[in-house]
Amino acid sequence: MKGHSERASFGSKIGIILATAGSAVGLGNVWRFPYMAGENGGAVFIFLYIACVLLLGIPCMVSEFIIGRHAQANTARAYGLMEGGRNWKAVGYLGVLTGFLITGYYAVVSGWCLQYICASLLGQLNGDPDYIRTYFAEFSQNPVRPVVWTVVFLFITHLVIVRGVRGGIERASKMMMPTLFILLLIIVGASCMLPGAGRGIAFLFKPDFACINSDVFLGALGQSFYSLSIAMGCICTYASYFNRKTNLAAAAVQISVIDCMVAVLAGLMIFPAAFSVGVNPDSGPSLIFITLPNVFREAFAAMPMVGYAVSLLFYALLSLAALTSLISLHEVSTAFLHEERQMTRRSAALTVTLTCSVIGALCSLSLGGGNGLIVFGRPLFDVFDFVTGQIFLPIGGFLTCLFIGWRVPRSVVQDEFTNGGTLRGNLFGLYFISVRYVCPVCILVIFLHQLGII
Repeated sequence: MKGHSERASFGSKIGIILATAGSAVGLGNVWRFPYMAGENGGAVFIFLYIACVLLLGIPCMVSEFIIGRHAQANTARAYGLMEGGRNWKAVGYLGVLTGFLITGYYAVVSGWCLQYICASLLGQLNGDPDYIRTYFAEFSQNPVRPVVWTVVFLFITHLVIVRGVRGGIERASKMMMPTLFILLLIIVGASCMLPGAGRGIAFLFKPDFACINSDVFLGALGQSFYSLSIAMGCICTYASYFNRKTNLAAAAVQISVIDCMVAVLAGLMIFPAAFSVGVNPDSGPSLIFITLPNVFREAFAAMPMVGYAVSLLFYALLSLAALTSLISLHEVSTAFLHEERQMTRRSAALTVTLTCSVIGALCSLSLGGGNGLIVFGRPLFDVFDFVTGQIFLPIGGFLTCLFIGWRVPRSVVQDEFTNGGTLRGNLFGLYFISVRYVCPVCILVIFLHQLGII
């Protein structure tokens, strides 16, 4: 049993790789990865992260590829269409729900990037550290401006989605991903040429193994899961647009390599500049919106126009990374409504855009202490982040591994892995052991650690 017989598909191998890599490459790489590396020892964290991508990320990605391509349907339907999946439909619906909720609050942070592009253009990020800190606090808590930017970002995403898989998602990915890499390399070059940048480079590539502890390891494991968009519905949905000739294992490796490259380049973009002006690398989540404007201002004090350009390019890069991921998150819900509720693609996309605009507006307003938007003492934004990131994602990934490893017949999994026997599949045995035993245990440990149980 399959999904729609005339379903859309990607038109080229490079389109598949760039679109799916765009789903994985986002704020998790350019925003979250650098501050996680800064807080967890730099090089040690990077090496552990790469190891975790190999150990956990690639097998989980291949599993979602198998489900999506085999079913040729949206994530909600895909699990039920797999052999042995009759009672596993809820896992697919959980993926759609997770992607939908993340779309709403992810757009808030994405909107901040647009505000900072405008602020860079107008030269508003040249004040002292106290001014920059106040600027971010006042903007993020403003009841109007962040909401406007959130809606603007969602409608930019909408314009891509309504053009379909090939004309919208694939075409946009072919333009945005190379542009993202070019911007990254320009900023990395400028950062690495600063006086004292060598200390930042050493921080990223000379590991101090004394820094390794359970928190660092589990942090790297969790980041690999978050960064590759596992269990958000994105990977499974995009795989449903793959053709039968796509080598799923090779695609997963290529996408993971791109993801790791962007993450490492993001570190090279930030830490040489930070060390150049003596900024502590463990600035946490505020690194991008509070610490970096001061870093750019001080690092390029002798060349103000260069500093102006670097700041502008950086926030343009951040916006591009956010957009590539938001497109894939939006597509999860759009495909669901289009196929399950028999809506036209345009109507489905508009429904998702409008609904997520409301969610995003509420999440944004909660950061300003809006009445009724504080749940259990937390802003609604933080509640969405906690529920999706620390509960839904690990549960979805854990159940997907159990589903592929223990429920779906091994012959079906092997048939998809080897493209019906046309590929040699020498690594299938290793993959199957990993998804059956290693991945579930690792994900369970992450889940329990995030909840403070271990």
